[in-house]
Amino acid sequence: MEDYQHQLLMVTGGLICFCALVKCIRFMKYVLPYTWSALPQAFFRSLGEWAVVTGAGDGLGKAYSFELAKRGLNVVMISRTLEKLQRVATEIEQATGQKVKVIQADFTRNSVYENIEKGLQGLEIGVLVNNVGMLHNPLPCRFLNAPDVDENLVNCNIISATKMTRIILKQMEPRQKGLILNLSSGLGTFPCPLYTMYSASKAFICTFSKALQAEYRAKGIIIQVVAPYGVSTPMTMHQKPGLITKTAEEFVSESLDYVTFGDEIFGCLAHEILACVLRLVPLWVFHSDRLQEAVLHLFTSYLKKRWRKP
Repeated sequence: MEDYQHQLLMVTGGLICFCALVKCIRFMKYVLPYTWSALPQAFFRSLGEWAVVTGAGDGLGKAYSFELAKRGLNVVMISRTLEKLQRVATEIEQATGQKVKVIQADFTRNSVYENIEKGLQGLEIGVLVNNVGMLHNPLPCRFLNAPDVDENLVNCNIISATKMTRIILKQMEPRQKGLILNLSSGLGTFPCPLYTMYSASKAFICTFSKALQAEYRAKGIIIQVVAPYGVSTPMTMHQKPGLITKTAEEFVSESLDYVTFGDEIFGCLAHEILACVLRLVPLWVFHSDRLQEAVLHLFTSYLKKRWRKP
């Protein structure tokens, strides 16, 4: 009996050590990306001539548009406000020398995709960034206290990703190459109360992306879900950047170095560490009434203090 217990403890200890080693190796990929799996300088350009970015007028979408242009791609920027798109497009063209095409579209409406598909005809698209998204409310709140924008949120956060992927993927498949980045959220990796609709919509993006990658990996297409925690953007009321909260430019520049690191990333080393820590917290803690009350009061006050004017 004692021998059996001793062997069981040894096996358990070995499994724990193995899991710790796997996590350490995962972190090493983020710490040393250029030596671990350095992307060739022409990697993005080799996928195709154009990149398509949704929600490209500001925040992460604007940052992705700039960064992909810096890496040699022409960019199609799609967003709701035409004046903002045109202004950013001019900035990108002047800064990078790449071509920029703009398409105006309100992703809360399902009638925009025919016009988008027409606007993309004839373009060799190598990268799609499904970035467009919306929050029901910038501050945490209970479901019945949130604005009733459920249909708009589903259209913007879920339908946009499936429709845009369908349009772009069917031209990537014959060429057997391409990159699709689907922007989710750290709040979509577990059922997050007080952000219920947003969390659920981003959970869909995680599942959709991983299942799609399993279908198309053998065809040479990379489909990756990116799940950031804190990024200073208009959607987060321009939270002050810090150790966890990154600027859009910092986050995008780092996350694009990790596109070959698997079907799900958190985008930067700080968010990867945070995700690892949060996984250690039992789900019942996040779902407890006491923590929810603390979030509604203390965390809300903290967020308001960190808001800043753009």
